[in-house]
Amino acid sequence: MTLSAAVEAHPLLPRIEQALDTIRPYLAADGGNVRVLDITPDMVLRLELLGACGTCPMSPMTLKAGVEESVKKAVPEIRAVEAVNLTPMSEQPAGQTGHPVSPTPVPTPQF
Repeated sequence: MTLSAAVEAHPLLPRIEQALDTIRPYLAADGGNVRVLDITPDMVLRLELLGACGTCPMSPMTLKAGVEESVKKAVPEIRAVEAVNLTPMSEQPAGQTGHPVSPTPVPTPQF
């Protein structure tokens, strides 16, 4: 999917891409990336999560704590960041069930 002419000509796009470029190495380290799809009239940045980011159970947190924070810090005009292909936390696999098990303590050597 390519950018629409309106998004490509948007005056904030270079600053948004620059902000995204600061976090892309971290996303790429885990096999992911993001692509700008739209900047709405009410200043919501719409992204597509690519690669591993599209299916990662941590993507909702990565989007909010990493991507959105970086973009809003660099481009305060952006009110929110949303991913069009993000699986909501309520629909994510449950992961660990039950209570976490405490690790077995390691004995302290006696000298």
